[in-house]
Amino acid sequence: MAEKVCCPGPIGGNNGNSAGGFREAVCVHTKKVYDSCRSKECLRDIRVYLTRDAQELINAGGIASVKPREAELLCVSIDVERIQFNRGFYSVDIRFFYRIECEISCVIGRPRIVDGLAVFDKRVVLFGGEGGARIFSSQYIEDGRDVQLRPDSNKPTAVVEVVDPIMLDARVVAPETSCNCCCCALHEVPRSICSCFGGDDLVLSNDGYQLFVTLGQFSIIRLERDIQLLMPAYDVCLPRRDCSNSGVGGEQDPCEIFSSFDFPIDAFFPPQSDKAGCLFTGSAGVNDNRSGCGCSCSNNNSCSGNNSCR
Repeated sequence: MAEKVCCPGPIGGNNGNSAGGFREAVCVHTKKVYDSCRSKECLRDIRVYLTRDAQELINAGGIASVKPREAELLCVSIDVERIQFNRGFYSVDIRFFYRIECEISCVIGRPRIVDGLAVFDKRVVLFGGEGGARIFSSQYIEDGRDVQLRPDSNKPTAVVEVVDPIMLDARVVAPETSCNCCCCALHEVPRSICSCFGGDDLVLSNDGYQLFVTLGQFSIIRLERDIQLLMPAYDVCLPRRDCSNSGVGGEQDPCEIFSSFDFPIDAFFPPQSDKAGCLFTGSAGVNDNRSGCGCSCSNNNSCSGNNSCR
């Protein structure tokens, strides 16, 4: 039975046969996942805060139908706080920002595409371990003063992985049947989120008709913490692909280069799914590969107002 390795350095003989072929034990600094969870949620009846033109359209009435088109995740704001009287556990508060696009058909006229902002809040409790050390680093910052980085604590870091949600349903609600309480309304929006709507104001008031959507969302949430681990190493990681004399700046037969290309079979015969049938039979979203917008979700960088996003 191999001897337990407790410190960095060479293992066994020259080939490390005494430890399963490992050459040496190395100490690496990495992030360890202390706790994680996965989520499959149906977000029912989330209000969409429309742009001013879209709000005026639905307020005019005469709407025949509302068709969901696309839901795009713009940004995720994350806040991690320690839970009192429960050592090692942390609450992770998450706010998702979505750009919602729907097609509204009126009794008279052609269908119109409207978009707006939807927000969903979620809280989970995960184990993140304990640590009271303060971390200092001399990492170089380009174009900055030659000083150390600001000290930080080894508080766990929350990571949220999420894909764009699936649009399941959309409907317009009359003012007299909607919830107009202040606790449900959105009062401020980060400026970077506002810029994702082409500079149009977002109507945050509860006056007039309101658009609600239902989304299906998959996400993974985890807590990570910096840690040093002792890892086995086989050998140095030497690249195996040779890029010498690659023809850059020199002459090389173009037909010889082309002969090394594989025939693009998938371009002529698209691969078929192993599973027959449809996994989802609801309204299909339209993906126009529109680029997302940056996010800077902070209280000091927000646009607020009673009726609009300024």
